[in-house]
Amino acid sequence: MSPNATAVDLGTFGVWVKRTDLTADVAAGIERLGYGAIWVGGSPGADLPEVSAALDATSRVAVATGIVNIWSADAEAVAASFRRIESEHPGRFLLGIGAGHREANGPEAARPFHAVVDYLDTLDGGGVPADRRVVAALGPRMLGLSAERAAGTHPYLVNPEFTRTARKALGEGPLLAPEHKAALGGDRESTRRTAREGLSVYVDNRLTNYLANFRRLGFSDADFAGGGSDALVDAMVAQGEPETAAAELRAHLEAGADHVAVQPLAADGDLLSVLARLAPALGLPARG
Repeated sequence: MSPNATAVDLGTFGVWVKRTDLTADVAAGIERLGYGAIWVGGSPGADLPEVSAALDATSRVAVATGIVNIWSADAEAVAASFRRIESEHPGRFLLGIGAGHREANGPEAARPFHAVVDYLDTLDGGGVPADRRVVAALGPRMLGLSAERAAGTHPYLVNPEFTRTARKALGEGPLLAPEHKAALGGDRESTRRTAREGLSVYVDNRLTNYLANFRRLGFSDADFAGGGSDALVDAMVAQGEPETAAAELRAHLEAGADHVAVQPLAADGDLLSVLARLAPALGLPARG
């Protein structure tokens, strides 16, 4: 990544967390564990209340959206929220936008590329600098757009092989910050069960954008049955003891990523426990 891609310091590893799970305590806990960024998932609304709350609860961790859905969040309102947040917490917010998946967004979502272009045009007019935003991208055209009109890309539900291909497509300059899930434990059957549950919403609902990307990575329809084959689950979710899972996450860095957004999966819902076990294996210094 070029040092000019974005001024927001994300660190090497961050945490992707659904907005409904992101409390002030969770945000503060993520910062204490040494993660560099919090990615707010689950399509936060245009007012970005979860972003403001996470920034208020912390002192230095960056906060990003992963992602604001262009179909449900008005671009002018998002730009106004960006300006407000920047005035309150300068330099700590990175706006991630994307088209989501067409199954949830109606027939107009069948042409996401042009809609994202229009959205970026509005953000330009609303004072959101290109180096303070990223675009969710899986396919080649959207990857190209993320390099041309934003700091780079935040691809979701990908593996290191995708990251390697994406880096070649992007070149060396743009930010590449993939999301990758992690389920910890010594019993592969148990971690696969947790991992498969985490993938089920995408696989069982046959979400077109993710299945198309899986096919580009070499998977077939046979891998989408029963919540996902073992091969698919293992490729998309880092599993095992913390050191083993950490090695899988670092594989993104070796493939060309600048930052990895870890999404912890926990059968009991205790996300901070997973993150606490993983942090030392990732080499993160606790901040007290």
